[in-house]
Amino acid sequence: MKLIKQDELIIKKSKFIGYYYDLDNVEEVKDILNILKKEHKKAKHIVYAYKFDNTAKKCDDKEPANTAGTPIYNILEKKNLNRKLIVVVRYFGGIKLGAGGLIRAYSGIANIVSN
Repeated sequence: MKLIKQDELIIKKSKFIGYYYDLDNVEEVKDILNILKKEHKKAKHIVYAYKFDNTAKKCDDKEPANTAGTPIYNILEKKNLNRKLIVVVRYFGGIKLGAGGLIRAYSGIANIVSN
């Protein structure tokens, strides 16, 4: 596993921290998520999407359905990225963003870190 880039975005007091990884195998995803969960114990959501050859997965981590993992996965697809993982850690700032706001936030940070 190799962290390629990390960046953050603040939208209406919510902090979105994006991590972009190069994967050697799918098993690394679990290790990366465990590390990030320990590092960000107070985070409200840790969402992700990855694509590794013919395997892909996305997770919304209790965000409304298809507002977090799917926008991240769509960035991987749009940029034709393979063997990559994008994880976004969200610290909730107290202001609800709505479905459209969440989609823009998660796809925005995914786009930033994957550049």
